[in-house]
Amino acid sequence: MVSPTYSPLRRKPRRHGALALSPLPVMAALFVVLGLLCGGISQAPVLIVFVLTACYSLFTLRGLPLETRLDCFARGAGSPSLLLMVWIFILAGAFAATAKATGAADAAVCLTLAVLPPKMLLAGIFTASCIVSFSVGTSIGTIVAIVPVAAGLAAPSGIPVATLTAAAVGGAFFGDNLSFISDTTIVATRTQGCLLSDKFRANVRIVLPAAIFTLAIYLFMGRGPAVLTDIPDIEATMFVKVIPYLLVVMLAMAGMNVLAVLLLANVATGLIGLLTGAFDGATWMSEATQGIGDMGELIIVSMLAGGILETVRLSGGITYLIHRLTRRVRTTRGAELTIAALVSLTNLCTANNTVAILSVGRISNDIAERYGVDKRRSASILDTFSCAVQGLIPYGAQLLMAAGLAGLNPVEIIPTLYYPMLTAAVALTAIVLRLPRKYSR
Repeated sequence: MVSPTYSPLRRKPRRHGALALSPLPVMAALFVVLGLLCGGISQAPVLIVFVLTACYSLFTLRGLPLETRLDCFARGAGSPSLLLMVWIFILAGAFAATAKATGAADAAVCLTLAVLPPKMLLAGIFTASCIVSFSVGTSIGTIVAIVPVAAGLAAPSGIPVATLTAAAVGGAFFGDNLSFISDTTIVATRTQGCLLSDKFRANVRIVLPAAIFTLAIYLFMGRGPAVLTDIPDIEATMFVKVIPYLLVVMLAMAGMNVLAVLLLANVATGLIGLLTGAFDGATWMSEATQGIGDMGELIIVSMLAGGILETVRLSGGITYLIHRLTRRVRTTRGAELTIAALVSLTNLCTANNTVAILSVGRISNDIAERYGVDKRRSASILDTFSCAVQGLIPYGAQLLMAAGLAGLNPVEIIPTLYYPMLTAAVALTAIVLRLPRKYSR
């Protein structure tokens, strides 16, 4: 039990702190070097990058026998939260494959094109993703529902699949950051001791301009001449085939657990496929198996990332980071920038925005109290920067999931992932210029 007089500000860094953090820059360097050797950073072999980084991360656990280092790595790779994510990947892979086999993806694409003008596709995907994510409060659930449709629009519209996927992923983080039922919102407000409604009012003034700027960019990108090809005629069965996608959104909005949502969606997709004659029972199982197999590399990368990040934590990387960042705080603006840096860098080390907020929430609260930072603002900063960083790391669950569903390398999505970039830029500007004034003392 932690003493009530304990303060994270007095925590001492462990030895080898800089070495503990080194797997992250090593991973970035491997992406660049191997990418260039293979013809471009987006062509970097993701699995090889993570295997090499994993081997290097074992070296950072100094003074321990190899068996103990491997045990530490295995604990991270097999953590309960990571295994839960593996279940999501498995069910999402099966759902994506069987939905495609039933014609659900083609039907959703056709109906989307019938509703949205071609020039509005990018902006429409982004807006739809924002609405769904705000309603369901989870970026993963939104990505599962929207990315397959977005990726399917690439061929008929001529828009790169990576750009359409980025629009969907960016919108997914809008709700992850802002929704009242998002886990990051709940954790941020609890650690800072403020109301959800107060945090929303402070937060929306930062992220809404970023969303508007992003929407304007996607509208501008779609202003060229429209090129639509291979668009089938609308048929009555299409409305039946899109039911699984609608089911995912409605059940998630109702607050059902994402695993239960995906399980029911798989059952619904299979039944619709059987009833419409899209496949028989054997083909259903075969397609589901193929979909799960397609997620194999994604699952391996996720587990390797979990092990790498656990070595960073165990060897004192996060403790060292907190100590280094908090030792020179002097002003309210400096305190806010420190909170932003803390949660951002911790997110890089954990690849989980909720865990990052939990890790630094208490010390951020201490900093806010000591330097007069409005708690509504500190909660907003924690949530905003954690979601912005989470949206831009290629080893985060969201980008890995989106890449798996769209058949891409996660790095390919990042260049047009404008919303997280603009969110970070607007949030930094707000801190530097002390905006909005209501929340800046």
